[in-house]
Amino acid sequence: MSQWKQIQQLEIRLLEHVDYLYDDNFPMDIRQGLASWIESQDWDTVANDESLAAVQFTNLLSQMERVRSQEQNFLLRHNMKIIQQQLQIKYTANPTVMARVISTCLREERRILSSACMQEQGPLEKSLENSVAFERQTNLDNRVGIIRGSVQLMDQAVKYIEDMQDDFDFRYKTLQSRESSDRNSETMKQEVTRLQEMLNRLDFKRKEILSKMDIVVKEIDDLMTSQLNPELQDWKRRQQVAAIGGPLLTSLDQLQSWFSLTAQSLFQVKRQLDKLGELVGKVTYESDPIPLQKPQMEERVKYLIYHLIKSSFVVEKQPCMPTHPQKPLIIKTGVQFTTKVRLLVKLPEVDYQLKVKTTFDKDLPPGRVSRQFFILTNNTKVMDIEDYSNGCLSVDFRHLQLKEKKYINGTKGSEGLLSVTEELHSLSFEASFTVQGLTIDLETCSLPLVVISNVSQLPGGWASVMWYNLLTDEPRNLAFFGNPPRASWSQLSEVLSWQFSTFAGRGLNKEQLTMLGEKLLGQHVSCSDYHVSWSKFSKENIPGKPFSFWMWLDSILELIKKHLLPVWNENYIMGFVSKETERSLLKDREPGTFLLRFSESHLGGITFTWVENSNGEVKFNSVEPYTKNRLSALPFADIIRDYKVISDGVVPENPLKFLYPDIPKDDAFGRLYNSQPSKVHPYISSTLIPISELRSNTSTTLPSCRSPEPPMTPGEFNMLNEHLCFDIETMSSPYSE
Repeated sequence: MSQWKQIQQLEIRLLEHVDYLYDDNFPMDIRQGLASWIESQDWDTVANDESLAAVQFTNLLSQMERVRSQEQNFLLRHNMKIIQQQLQIKYTANPTVMARVISTCLREERRILSSACMQEQGPLEKSLENSVAFERQTNLDNRVGIIRGSVQLMDQAVKYIEDMQDDFDFRYKTLQSRESSDRNSETMKQEVTRLQEMLNRLDFKRKEILSKMDIVVKEIDDLMTSQLNPELQDWKRRQQVAAIGGPLLTSLDQLQSWFSLTAQSLFQVKRQLDKLGELVGKVTYESDPIPLQKPQMEERVKYLIYHLIKSSFVVEKQPCMPTHPQKPLIIKTGVQFTTKVRLLVKLPEVDYQLKVKTTFDKDLPPGRVSRQFFILTNNTKVMDIEDYSNGCLSVDFRHLQLKEKKYINGTKGSEGLLSVTEELHSLSFEASFTVQGLTIDLETCSLPLVVISNVSQLPGGWASVMWYNLLTDEPRNLAFFGNPPRASWSQLSEVLSWQFSTFAGRGLNKEQLTMLGEKLLGQHVSCSDYHVSWSKFSKENIPGKPFSFWMWLDSILELIKKHLLPVWNENYIMGFVSKETERSLLKDREPGTFLLRFSESHLGGITFTWVENSNGEVKFNSVEPYTKNRLSALPFADIIRDYKVISDGVVPENPLKFLYPDIPKDDAFGRLYNSQPSKVHPYISSTLIPISELRSNTSTTLPSCRSPEPPMTPGEFNMLNEHLCFDIETMSSPYSE
């Protein structure tokens, strides 16, 4: 079943999250109309290659044109045309942005499907949902709008005071110009009285506008403290969680709107204060409130502007290698990586030649890490306006590269207790600009990075990235792995499920997570609050095995991603089940019933076990695990279809009849089989068939691995050769883990 069809079968609560994904950036009409084509493309790769993105954008438009030409409904055809034109305007110059949008939507769909499989949300996702309550956003929208309206009304009040003062100034100067002999006349006395009334009125209005300004400035201060800053921190936390496979429930555009409107209000108040200062230069008097109150209020406004703009300088896209788009925050020396910085305050007064400089491990204390690096490529770029977005000011570093520093005499200094993948580093960004007489220095930094020198360190680096971003919201705790905190199983299991939804297309259900928990925790799996140490998760070997729990799980993820995706996404792989549980499940099933599970003794291996009944005895047979090397030659579904067993000279037969619990094999895997070779061919067609040899055995337990003897007798080989041609490298033996 396609991903989009699965999405449409979700309950209303989850469909609301799907609805939130799609907007003008990528309309749901296109997702619906091109569902199969969209899901068949590798958008992650396209998003990191400009030339591929341009080709794919053209392909998208062609697909849209095809669907539109086939549509019979005139209105729908018209709407498709409008959407097509809008996408051309938005993405023609920046097709990689389109690919990133689609990639994000597809990944978020998989995460939503994964949460549906889990039956209940994990603690991280629940906390994120609470942090983006629509009521809170609506309240913030309204509050920002009210402040904006109040500031604009004050503009009118300042203009009214200016007109009133001009009238007073004119009358006052006219009175001064009269002859001294007229000054004691009744008319003159009336004019003086009128001027005094005007001055009183002017004083009242000045005090009134200053009082209103004070109220608005306090309201903005409270808005920033109680709502804007928490929203920004929530977004940063959501960015952390999204980096390790979790949901990104809100976009940065909404934050930019709030920040920009608030900044515009503050700058408008600053201009109003400047205007009041000009008015004082023309007309002032004893106890004039403007000279008394303006300096303090002006300082408060400048302070708020300064801190609002400083906090609006954020890392929109964390450092990431284009070769591993789903594993950000891991950088390999000598390999290009990208990152993006954005200013959330959108102001027409800003100097758009704003230069941003990036520095690696800025102000890192000596001795904190054993390795030091520098940026090999150009580390300074100019921010620019994104025409395809809402006009935000940003800079995209696309060609950064790290190189390790060389040390005198070849020594690196003191080696710490931390491994390479536990050393955390940071990428800093600095800029400075002047606006309306204010000079503001900007600085922000990436989340902590792991630097590797070999791809073999990638799994360990990703474990560190997951652990850090799961357990802390501190932006720069580079000493984190000096004493890493423990994770509760409820937290960790949620993140592990995200890994499968991100890398393998479907997350883990409750039963699979329980099985996985038994592997890691044993009897403690029933306690969701049982805490797992960093060492047990990633560093210590599984008892009796030469690898850690995470290395074992990561190798399974790689196997699924590269060789088992169709079978995995159909939910046919039980996966994490022990031999004891496996036998318990199979013992009462029909002979030929089998299940698929991941090997416990091999890194990145999958095996199947079937049950048979011989003379009233229940027997279990397992095949030697299939690893990436064996699966590269033959698709796994075809292995299930063509698998044969030779037993005591009997014609080979396939013992696999029913996928557990009772699904006929061909019903389950039929549509995943590769098509058979055409019969019209100048040569006799051949098929690779996986074969096991099963000798008679009186034991009811699993047959042990055979000694290295010929896999078949000459007679057996001749008999088999009459029926088929096979690759001897595909042969395997039943075995016991």
